[in-house]
Amino acid sequence: MSQPLTIACLQTRPMGTFDEALNEALTLARQGVDAGGQLLALPEYCGGLATKDGAYTIPAAPEATHPVVAGLTAFAAEAGVEMLIGSVAVEAAGGKRVNRSFFVNTSGEITARYDKIHLFDVDLGNGESYRESDAVVPGDRAVQAQTRAGAMGMSVCYDLRFPALYRHHAQAGAGMLAVPAAFAVTTGQAHWHILNRARAIENGAFVIAPCAVGAIPGGGASYGHSLIIDPWGEVLADAGAAPGVITAQIDLDLVQATRARVPSLSHDRDFTAPAPVRDVA
Repeated sequence: MSQPLTIACLQTRPMGTFDEALNEALTLARQGVDAGGQLLALPEYCGGLATKDGAYTIPAAPEATHPVVAGLTAFAAEAGVEMLIGSVAVEAAGGKRVNRSFFVNTSGEITARYDKIHLFDVDLGNGESYRESDAVVPGDRAVQAQTRAGAMGMSVCYDLRFPALYRHHAQAGAGMLAVPAAFAVTTGQAHWHILNRARAIENGAFVIAPCAVGAIPGGGASYGHSLIIDPWGEVLADAGAAPGVITAQIDLDLVQATRARVPSLSHDRDFTAPAPVRDVA
């Protein structure tokens, strides 16, 4: 029998500086603890996010001296809670950075690090274009965090569109899938709920998806609607379009029960892929 775990998703606003980002995160973290949260989950770029002339200008620092990471790990230790630091920008070689997510235990220790694999390079039309790879180096390794309730597969935002990552996590034993994000409003309105529910359903797993909300300093906006979804695809909590905290109690026994009902994780078969289709136009 697993132990129920209360998840608190903290729906923060994008902030342009470390100080503003840490203050925003800690304000909602206290609310999350007051609401009974045992695992607090923050969005992507909760350490700061801004744009200038259509390009990302994300405040970054080395991990060892990153003020937002230091402040949040200290809070986790003080409050005795686990924490998913959705992601912050960590300095990397060549003047670029990595988009790094952290899992923190109740002693404030970082026990897992994941660098976002799939970068958001898209053209959405009407002049809305993003090139995350201009500033960010992609990761190349899937990572699971060990929470007090069980394994959690880590991912960040645009990873959500690549289901093989989550399939690997589920088949490796993860009963929870984390999707911290700063989803754009255009794609969020069209795809956010559908994609998160699909990842939960196809893997028989809880999805924990904290998403930033509101205007990004310098231009753009994040969609919000942080979600907690059960393995059958039911939305347990939705934060809507304003800053705040949502909570839901989850029990990983439901993961095993759901996977027993539809055991698709054991039904994968090898197949021959189709040949690339030539452009006949």
